[in-house]
Amino acid sequence: MNAIWIAGPAAVLPPAVLLVAWRLRRRPDRARRLRRWLPAAAGTLLLAALTTLATVLLTAGTAAAYAPGATGGGNWAALLGAAIAVAGSSIGAAIAVAYTGSAALAALSERPELFGRAMVIVGLAEGIAIYGLIIAIILIGKA
Repeated sequence: MNAIWIAGPAAVLPPAVLLVAWRLRRRPDRARRLRRWLPAAAGTLLLAALTTLATVLLTAGTAAAYAPGATGGGNWAALLGAAIAVAGSSIGAAIAVAYTGSAALAALSERPELFGRAMVIVGLAEGIAIYGLIIAIILIGKA
């Protein structure tokens, strides 16, 4: 199982770099900014993968020595479900806030008296993330 977590970032990094390079070819107007951003992002992902690898390799023997019977890990599905709930709800809330926030700003520029109503709509969009967090807490409680 640890090999999947170690090899995951290393397996995702090359396709991500190729995808961004392909997108740069199609949009030369954004190429200059992305050429500066891409090496920094790739370096950060590589550093995170190497740090994870070093941590797993250095602590693998000590964790097994202190808890020989605790290697079953039967609650991984609930924890994975909690992570997916938080990630999905956060992404959904970000998309919802992006659209409702821009619409609220456009409405406020024309009619400033709509501030309260606009903030309620943006707050409802942010509530999506809170629902995901509640589901994650319930799932972690059952794990």
